[in-house]
Amino acid sequence: MRKGKVVGDCDKLVTWYKPKICPKGLSLDEFDALPSTITVREIYYYIFIPGFRTQRVSLITTLLDTTTYSTLEIVGLYGKRWDVELDLRHLKTTLGMDILRCKTPSMVRKEIYVYLLAYNLLRSLMWSAGTTYATPPLCLSLQGTRHHLNNFIPELLATASKKRLQIYCTLLKVIAHKAVSNRPGRNEPRVRKRRPKAYPLMTKPRHELRKQLQTA
Repeated sequence: MRKGKVVGDCDKLVTWYKPKICPKGLSLDEFDALPSTITVREIYYYIFIPGFRTQRVSLITTLLDTTTYSTLEIVGLYGKRWDVELDLRHLKTTLGMDILRCKTPSMVRKEIYVYLLAYNLLRSLMWSAGTTYATPPLCLSLQGTRHHLNNFIPELLATASKKRLQIYCTLLKVIAHKAVSNRPGRNEPRVRKRRPKAYPLMTKPRHELRKQLQTA
C-alpha cells in the first residue's frame, strides 16, 4: 500500500505492469493479448476474532468507481464468498454429486441438472421456513432439511390434498427449529476419516475382470 493514488481509508488505485517474461500458466498468444499496464483497486482490512490473532486481508478488484462500489460493500461481498464454497461442498458432498454415474455427455448434463433442482428445492424450503418463523435461512441446516423432507414425503403422498398444506406447515416448523449455531473461527482439517480398503483400483471393465477370475 505504499504506492498508488489514495481514494479512501485503506483504499488505493494501483497500476500493475505487464511482466517481461510469459508466466507458465499462459500461452504466448494470451500473454501478447494482455495490456502493458492495468489499474486495479487495492483494499485491505483487518479481521478481529476473539481468541485469535488479528489477520490482515488484501483485496484486488477492477471495480474502480468508489461511489458505485464502496469499500464496505466490496469487503462484505468477499465475505460472502465463503458461502459459495459451502454451497459447492453441499452439492458435491451432502447431495453426492462428487461421483457422476452417467456415461454420455448428454446424460451427465441431465444428472447435474437433477442435482441442481434438488438443491434449489431444499434451499427454497429453508427460505420458506426461515421467513415464516423469523429465522435467518442461512442459519438452517441443509442436511437436516434433506432428512426432514425425506421423512415427510411418504406422509405428503398418502394424505389428501386438503391436509397437505397443514403437513407442509409442520415441515417448515420442524426445519426452522433446527438452526445451526454460530461457530466463528472454526477450522477443520481436510482429511479423510475412513481408511481405504486394501484392494486394487478397478482399471478394466467389469466383464474383463470376470473373465480373469474364471481363467485364474
